[in-house]
Amino acid sequence: MPKAQSNKGLFQFYPHNLIWLGLSVLAIILDQWTKWIASTHLNYADPVPVLPFLNWTLLHNYGAAFSFLSDAGGWQHYLFTGLAGIVSIIFVFWLMRMPKHNIILPAAIALILGGALGNLIDRMTLGYVVDFIHVYYQNHHFPAFNIADSAITLGTILLLIDTFFLEKKRIQRAEVKHD
Repeated sequence: MPKAQSNKGLFQFYPHNLIWLGLSVLAIILDQWTKWIASTHLNYADPVPVLPFLNWTLLHNYGAAFSFLSDAGGWQHYLFTGLAGIVSIIFVFWLMRMPKHNIILPAAIALILGGALGNLIDRMTLGYVVDFIHVYYQNHHFPAFNIADSAITLGTILLLIDTFFLEKKRIQRAEVKHD
């Protein structure tokens, strides 16, 4: 007798995925806490040397990643706020529907979600994103960033690893189960 297929529906969430939402919340808390420290202890645009390649430098980013569109006249604030909100909702639904055996993919989504929401909080409450980590080498400077940006970057790297190296294995396992 064949197994009955269950239709879990769009709103079927798995309680085990709450741990991944916890990772998102942790990323948000660390991001907001470090931005608060930077905002209260650093002078704007005044670098504080930490290592030969690292300064703490408080900057305000009115644009997107690496200050893209920061001087576009203000419309970008609404675009980035709306986009981050929509993507965050989609990521929460995606995250809560993850099968239990996945680890890398939900970690990636959780980090991207936490980073996006960390920067969204800044954008909605301040009108800009607080950046303070400034990496450089001699006269080559990487744009300032924050913990949220780091979470998004790490999440994206994990997402790429999952996509290019782990997805094929999941498909093969699913095919074996259905045979």
